[in-house]
This record gives sequence, structure tokens and C-alpha cells, in this order.
Amino acid sequence: MVDIAQRREAIEPREILQEGDANLRITWADGRVCNYKAAALRRVCPCAQCVNEWTGQRTLKPEVVSDELEISDLNIVGRYALNFRWSDGHETGIYSFQYLRDICEQ
Repeated sequence: MVDIAQRREAIEPREILQEGDANLRITWADGRVCNYKAAALRRVCPCAQCVNEWTGQRTLKPEVVSDELEISDLNIVGRYALNFRWSDGHETGIYSFQYLRDICEQ
């Protein structure tokens, strides 16, 4: 069984690197490297504009997000998350490190 300290370490990023306008790479403390495409991240935005807060149902339709979407800006939120400003103007999603790691594992 993996203990809590090991799980916590697994979701601590050691490097967050924006590669070009549409790619992100995170190297996690446990050595795992995850690569993300901007459009794929935007399609799974966890914010209240994209997911119904009461039902958990996704309200953002994936087909409206262009494959050409870019990361306009990227900010670290505290010690637990990232916030993106996308080229479509959206910027309210806060992607926890746990959420980003879970996306990578799927």
C-alpha cells in the first residue's frame, strides 16, 4: 500500500514547462513526466462555467474548443494548482495538481 507521504509527493511538480504556445510538460516529484495539449486541457476545464456546480455535468461542449487553442498565460495558484488564460479568452479554471496528475494517468 502506498502511504500518504508517497502519494503527496507524486502530485508535487518539480518542473512546469510551457513548450510553445499549445503544449505543457510537468515533471512530477516521483519522476513521472506528463505532456498536455492546450486544447485537451481546455476541454476538461473544471470551472463553474464549464461544469454545472450542482450536478457535476460538463456544460462546455468539447467540439467548440479549437484544436488550435493556445496557452496565452499560465500562473501558479498557491502551492496546489495552475490557472491558464486561453487564447479563446477563458481564464477562470483552476487546475489542481491532483487533477492534472489524474488527467495524465487516464
